[in-house]
Amino acid sequence: MSESCFQLKGSVVTTFILELYQYSRENFTQQLKIKIQQAPEFFHQSPVVISLEKFESDAGDIDFSELVGLCRQFELQPMAFKSVDERFVSAIKSTGLAVLSDAASRATAKDVEIEPGVAVETVVAEKIISSTSKIITRPVRSGQQVYAEGSDLIILAQVSEGAEVLADGNIHIYGNLRGRALAGVKGDAGARVFCKNMEAELISIAGNFMLSDALRKLVWKQAAQVYLDEQTLHVEAV
Repeated sequence: MSESCFQLKGSVVTTFILELYQYSRENFTQQLKIKIQQAPEFFHQSPVVISLEKFESDAGDIDFSELVGLCRQFELQPMAFKSVDERFVSAIKSTGLAVLSDAASRATAKDVEIEPGVAVETVVAEKIISSTSKIITRPVRSGQQVYAEGSDLIILAQVSEGAEVLADGNIHIYGNLRGRALAGVKGDAGARVFCKNMEAELISIAGNFMLSDALRKLVWKQAAQVYLDEQTLHVEAV
């Protein structure tokens, strides 16, 4: 028997939904540039699914090749389109990207407030699991990712810039948080992030996220907690 050539495995990857309401090259380029400049390292080479679910029916046609090209120009990586009207299918297929069915793209995605015309969301599955906490005793270094599947994540050291920690439940960090922390990644809106010293690049609860520029105005270099209340992300000193 020959040896297997490969194995397919699931993984946790930060994926964005770019939800298009209307499109013009000039406006789209300007608004996307502003958003990318807020956290260039975070968006660099990030996979993106382009959603047409809320595209205005009277907004006219879209040059999909141009749209995909602009995303790549800003170093995003378009993967597929979803919620596609039949009139767009042929044009989208010519870009070489996939058209996701409703079943394949079904997820809970939380809006991120940005300029009119473009919305960015993260995709999270509709599943909440709880089990024993995962405990990390060493620093999480730049480039590393730690994921607590079906549980809380407890880190007894710092999370360095460029590192990413994720949990289906809560995240507790008893050190400096300088990287990214994403709690409730499978849709648990009751999850929270707690840290001893807030210097994060990004904080997220169930797909709702806040970047460092906003955090600097709230609880920078303070002990803090992050939670959702009626779909609004709150960051408070503790």
